[in-house]
Amino acid sequence: MNEPKLSEVKKFLNSLLKMNKKYVTSERLSKVVGIYPEIINEQLSYFEPTLMMDPEYNLMELVPTLKKYVIDKEEKSTNLIKKPAIKKSTLEQYDSVSDFIYKRMTLVGGLLDRNVVLSDTDLRVLKKLITEEQQRRKKK
Repeated sequence: MNEPKLSEVKKFLNSLLKMNKKYVTSERLSKVVGIYPEIINEQLSYFEPTLMMDPEYNLMELVPTLKKYVIDKEEKSTNLIKKPAIKKSTLEQYDSVSDFIYKRMTLVGGLLDRNVVLSDTDLRVLKKLITEEQQRRKKK
């Protein structure tokens, strides 16, 4: 079974919570959400495998499981560190890869400094410059 998408689980959960009914089948939920009951059963069978065999299964029993799933997934997504985007103005400071190396990794006399440690953002800028250079060469 494939893991369902978080957005679809949220859609089902919100619809179930808004219905104010004690017994909700996939048929009834399909009329609210606008998705075929078979697809709803397929998506939610990740949480309850017997759902595919029983079309009259009460989906309100899945509400606590769905809530827990949404909370766990959102926690995982917030734990990811978002990298700041590299701005075009940063890339425009350098004409090419060699210009980046000259400005960031050389001493005053133009000698390469082997002790320079590039930060993660510097490496990402260098990577962008390299891909731009490769694209320019492919066009020629």
